Amino acid sequence: MNQPEVSVVMSVYNGASTLTKSIDSILCQEGVEFEFIIVNDGSTDGSSRLLEQYAAKDARIRVIHQENAGLTKALIRGCAEARGKFIARQDVGDCSLPGRLAKELALIKANPANVLVSCGTRFVGPKQEPLFDVVQTPEEAMLGLRALNARQLRGPSCHPCTLFRTDAYRSVGGYRQQFRMAQDIDLWVRLAERGNHVVVPEILYQAEYSLQGISAGRQGTRLRIAEMIVKGSGLRRIGLTDERLLESVQGLTEKGRYSKPKRGESAYFVGVSLFKRASPGARDYLAMALRENPLHLRAWVRYIQTLARSS
Repeated sequence: MNQPEVSVVMSVYNGASTLTKSIDSILCQEGVEFEFIIVNDGSTDGSSRLLEQYAAKDARIRVIHQENAGLTKALIRGCAEARGKFIARQDVGDCSLPGRLAKELALIKANPANVLVSCGTRFVGPKQEPLFDVVQTPEEAMLGLRALNARQLRGPSCHPCTLFRTDAYRSVGGYRQQFRMAQDIDLWVRLAERGNHVVVPEILYQAEYSLQGISAGRQGTRLRIAEMIVKGSGLRRIGLTDERLLESVQGLTEKGRYSKPKRGESAYFVGVSLFKRASPGARDYLAMALRENPLHLRAWVRYIQTLARSS
């Protein structure tokens, strides 16, 4: 194929159950010349076979197989292979909605100072139940990434809804392997130091919350990492480097990576999100949270409220 304008990069680790919908959501994108780089990060389920089947049918797909190394290193590998002038992200289990790539590409190209673009995201539960939408204003998009207070630091609506300039990505050093988690916000902050983060104010991405994937119980670790990120940004703004911080960051992210999400907290989060939408499915998730932790007082309060609501 001719040199693509956009390289879509996705990492896969044992994602066979949801892989098809994610791949199809990219292949159906119109109005953009793209390649789809998929890094098979040591999958042991049927992902490898499925990826090869797709690659045999569509020349836009490039599959890279590697030993399991984790998301950050898989993204580093995929982005290093990118031939497009722009790199877009996609995650397994999620869907890019129609028009996503074309609209993001048009916006980032509208001004050479635009280095990062994102869109609104609809978050859904394990059964595809709508949970909530996140759409940023242009002001929120820029101020959130330039904050020098860790509690005020805000990135795009989600990691894989982004598209950025390949040359800017490489000039700031790309994803950094020390960040086994929070690799997204670390990259975005460094990109925002070089140019604008702009937003397509539409829901163009759908992200699925998995009960195994929600980062419950990691907020403290994430805050400490955010403090490192803003400290590094402050150093760069006065002409210094943040290299001495990276060893500390690696220790924090390794600790966070191996702290498993608590299924009960994840179920509680989904249950509360559904409760706020007056969805009857809230009760099932709150009951699940209580089975995991019968002493979860907040879950009991919400569960009782669901009973009262239905009576």
